[in-house]
Amino acid sequence: MKILLLEDDIILNEIITEFLQEHALEVHTFYDGESAIEAVYEKSYDILLLDINVPKLNGFELLKELNTLGKKIPTIFITSLNDINDVKKGFALGAEDYLKKPFELEELWVRIKRTQELHGIESSEGVLLADDLLYFPKSYEILSKEKKITIRKKDAQILEYFMKHKNMVISFEKLLADIWEYDNEPSRATVRTYIKNLRIILGKDLFENIKGVGYRFKCL
Repeated sequence: MKILLLEDDIILNEIITEFLQEHALEVHTFYDGESAIEAVYEKSYDILLLDINVPKLNGFELLKELNTLGKKIPTIFITSLNDINDVKKGFALGAEDYLKKPFELEELWVRIKRTQELHGIESSEGVLLADDLLYFPKSYEILSKEKKITIRKKDAQILEYFMKHKNMVISFEKLLADIWEYDNEPSRATVRTYIKNLRIILGKDLFENIKGVGYRFKCL
């Protein structure tokens, strides 16, 4: 599930982003309304989380413009505006929900899940491998704060095998027997190359080299 978060408080933005990533959501963060709405033009999002009092284009104006363009995206306002007239305005613009600050992160999660169920939004099935590192099996994508990388099918197959056997020492022999057909078994050097590529993408800390034996995968 892909989330757009518009929140100009840097600390709160980071807290919400980290929390949602821990729940295997893909989060794109913005600090002003203009950059957020430009992103909506360019990409598709499942849910918008909008603060209202943000620079350049406030949350109300952003949702109003999307309505004018016929772009209907489930929206949850997260705001310090507590006046009942503001609440009414948010719902009149078509917001799905209105969450007043301060709030518990678990309450935000409950409201996101409710919105997902009401609109039949499919889960992207992201798997958290480490802090700020998500893997999406359906698309073979690795997502971090810095970048998104699509890995090859065989790399994905090896990664998913290690994920199923995390924290276990996997020997070369077992890796070859379980992943490759007997007639197509590669050399140890080829296996090392696959692991090396994954270590470059995921970070060396996730793959522990057990000298003379194999590897241990240390994801969350």
